[in-house]
Amino acid sequence: MLKIPYELWIGARYAGMARIRQRRGRRDGFISFIAASSMAGIGLGVAALIVVLSVMNGFQKEVRDRMLSVLPHIELYVPGNAPETILAQWKTIADAASRNPEVRAAAPFVAAQGMVVRGQALRGVQVRGIDPATETNVSDVAKQMVEGQLTDLKPGEFGVVVGRDLANDMGVKVGDTVLMLAPQASVSPAGFAPRMRQFTIKGIFSSGHYEYDSSLAFVDAEDAARVFRDSGTAGVRLRIADMQQAPQVANQLTAILPRSVIASDWSRNNRTWFAAVQTEKRMMFLILALIVAVAAFNLLSSLVMAVKDKQSDIAILRTLGAGPGEIARIFLVQGALIGVIGTLLGVGGGMLIAFNIDVIVPFIERLFGVHFLPREIYFISALPSDPRMADIVTIGVTSLVLSLLATLYPSWRASRLQPAQVLRHD
Repeated sequence: MLKIPYELWIGARYAGMARIRQRRGRRDGFISFIAASSMAGIGLGVAALIVVLSVMNGFQKEVRDRMLSVLPHIELYVPGNAPETILAQWKTIADAASRNPEVRAAAPFVAAQGMVVRGQALRGVQVRGIDPATETNVSDVAKQMVEGQLTDLKPGEFGVVVGRDLANDMGVKVGDTVLMLAPQASVSPAGFAPRMRQFTIKGIFSSGHYEYDSSLAFVDAEDAARVFRDSGTAGVRLRIADMQQAPQVANQLTAILPRSVIASDWSRNNRTWFAAVQTEKRMMFLILALIVAVAAFNLLSSLVMAVKDKQSDIAILRTLGAGPGEIARIFLVQGALIGVIGTLLGVGGGMLIAFNIDVIVPFIERLFGVHFLPREIYFISALPSDPRMADIVTIGVTSLVLSLLATLYPSWRASRLQPAQVLRHD
């Protein structure tokens, strides 16, 4: 028959705040309340940590995926060369890059900054010259078309595909014309004149990323090379097997390609944004971990009060032969059980909310008539969640460690009590 150590049994009874002698008073009720509040504080802190970190993970993943549905994994470009020159030899660069087994597809591009004018509306845009036939291999823009087709962009027709938010801001639709201005001016006998060209709206796309839907315009690569021949940058866009390996693959391509070719991956192009998100995630973990730390201090206070209240019980156990280590283990068990139960409740509640936040948040928005993430301010308009087991384990272990640390001092105090002095004053 399995024999349970009496320290575990008594510690469990104390954790439930039931006295060995069936006698309850106002002081017991207060100590029970402090212990319950400590358990609730640990649970709330753990749940808040899990939910917040899951939302931040989901936000990062959602924005990254929407970025990469428009942006390439890796860009290869040659600065200082005319776009027409690079477009004429892009297949040579693509073939050289394809020697890396991670490279899955390639497509040419021309990148430039321009301005789009329609009546009184004027907007700055990022112009991307593409080859519609190969662009589908490196991005998902063709799947994001809400009006028209990406293949409607043909060289010489000067068509443009714009984001839905940009189209709404400028009040244009498919078939309308806009005037596109390049940063550089043309020199003529009459003097300097801005370089401009009339483009026809061939389609409208929606990536779900407000920054791109409001500032990105796709044109045919040859048309972009003609308009932005002095200010555009041309190169090759690559898609690789694992986007997480983009920095390593970019370094490998730099080693095998000519020195004039520069390789830039998506994490480097957006490193400021991702670094800010990582910093915010770490700071939120530290800030919310203070909730668990405060609950651990409450646990310490409740154990100190429990030791003070149960001095006579401790003295009796000591006279019956219990050693200081056994007395200390009783209160270690009591504090550990409160910490474990609070952590388990927090993990369960946090995971329940994190896995169902896509249902909970819309319900709250409909109930109170508010919208937490306006599209005009945030990258995305829905609150995402991506619970990760590594974060949940880290949070749980942190909570347990803080709870155990909070039990050390009260347990040591209990083990130092002298039974003769306690019984003399009882």
